[in-house]
Amino acid sequence: MNVVRQKKMMWVMAVLLGAIVAVALILYAIRNQTDYYFDPTAISTGQAPEDKRIRAGGMVVAGSVKRDPSDQLNIQFQITDFKSVVPVTYRGVLPDLFAENSGVVATGKLQDGVFVASEVLAKHDENYMPPEVAKSLKTEHSERGTDVNNGQFVPATPMSEIDERNQSQ
Repeated sequence: MNVVRQKKMMWVMAVLLGAIVAVALILYAIRNQTDYYFDPTAISTGQAPEDKRIRAGGMVVAGSVKRDPSDQLNIQFQITDFKSVVPVTYRGVLPDLFAENSGVVATGKLQDGVFVASEVLAKHDENYMPPEVAKSLKTEHSERGTDVNNGQFVPATPMSEIDERNQSQ
């Protein structure tokens, strides 16, 4: 091979190697930023990984929001898909639209059966629900044969029965 052809081949190899490194770095960055969504049923049945960043969503259980009297930034509440309930802890300021009986999606880690949220997102109006939450709740309702009333999900099973079922497990 002559010298000119060798130089061209070296440039091609260097560009190809640079492209491979760039693609590998992009794939690595995307993998680290991917948060998988789990509904409360999947979390309570152990399908969600412990100590790995995930997203959890559902409806905030009425009467479950509790604030620490000594530190108002520590908040505990529960989310449900009307089949299972998962306790959530969060330290920070909740969004203005956060309310009981409304849809939320939280990002955080599961630790000893409690979801420790680092970020909480709330619905933005009365008809909106995060797509992941709406999908899992619609699936739950179709399995039970119940329906959705005016964009609001009404549990087929009262929350007291769900709580009793979760405590017996």
